[in-house]
Amino acid sequence: MIAIINTGCANINSVRFAFERLGVTPEVITEPAQLAHFDRAILPGVGHAKVAMERLINQGWNEAIDEFQKPLMGICLGMQLLCESTAEGNVTCLGKIPGSVSQLDIQGLTAPHMGWNNLTHCIEHPLTNNITSNDQVYFVHSFAHSVNTSTLAQGEYGQQFSAIVAKDNYAGMQFHPERSAKVGATLLQNFLNWQL
Repeated sequence: MIAIINTGCANINSVRFAFERLGVTPEVITEPAQLAHFDRAILPGVGHAKVAMERLINQGWNEAIDEFQKPLMGICLGMQLLCESTAEGNVTCLGKIPGSVSQLDIQGLTAPHMGWNNLTHCIEHPLTNNITSNDQVYFVHSFAHSVNTSTLAQGEYGQQFSAIVAKDNYAGMQFHPERSAKVGATLLQNFLNWQL
């Protein structure tokens, strides 16, 4: 049983359809009390971090996520909200994954970072099973998580940044696995298979 957390800050249909293609029917939940009844959960997100974080707190999701002891993965902005803080709005985040989020130093490249890009420096982990540094995934972002001990795979766009992170039962993917074709499907299946 997998939940997709709907805080109103993401288009959740593409995530739901991606799991359905894997033979899994997730349930979209809108109340924090529902979360405890699931085996794993997805926190998707798009938009501005400050607005999204305010919604998480005002709706009580921060407490439910803090108490959740099973696999939970953030996607795109959802990953950033699991970290300690973000420079986008200068807000304190959920603090489940070490490290901060800052604006990408794009070195004169087009902003935002949008499109297909390689994963690099993949570390062996259940979430990176069958993933190599030649694999490409689909990114859309202007802010990124620093590379640190929680980083399982990196991306590069003007600078190195965390593409996949994990700490304890929490994980995050900066890119959109639901839009990343076969590689994305492999990554979502890895999350479904992840045993703590």
